[in-house]
Amino acid sequence: MDMPHKAGGFELDRKLERDTWDVIWLGLCELRIMNDARWPWLILIPQRRDAVEIHDLTPLDQAMLSFETNLVSKTLLEVTGCDKINTGALGNVVRQLHVHVVARRQGDANWPGPVWGFGQAEPYRREDLHSFVNTIKDRL
Repeated sequence: MDMPHKAGGFELDRKLERDTWDVIWLGLCELRIMNDARWPWLILIPQRRDAVEIHDLTPLDQAMLSFETNLVSKTLLEVTGCDKINTGALGNVVRQLHVHVVARRQGDANWPGPVWGFGQAEPYRREDLHSFVNTIKDRL
């Protein structure tokens, strides 16, 4: 049985925990990477209990989420040299508030369509995952 990640009463959704790996803690969010090597795909998860929508956050937390999303987006663009950064907070499958930041290239899997629900995830090789995570950490 999966045990939820807990921090100050916060519990990470089990699906997010299962499908992602830790990268780094930011001021408000835990940054995680989606275990799908088809796209460089990071996820920011505000560590606030019961947050489903951005408007559930305090105004200060909303500003911090915006700052951290911009920081991660810029870093991902610099690291990957991608053509486009996609960001989104959908929450249709996992209700817990989280923001996807995905690096896209023309010609990548499903370009220009969305990454959500397309094909089967291709898990990272362990060494590639560690290398990419360390690069992101170093740049942040």
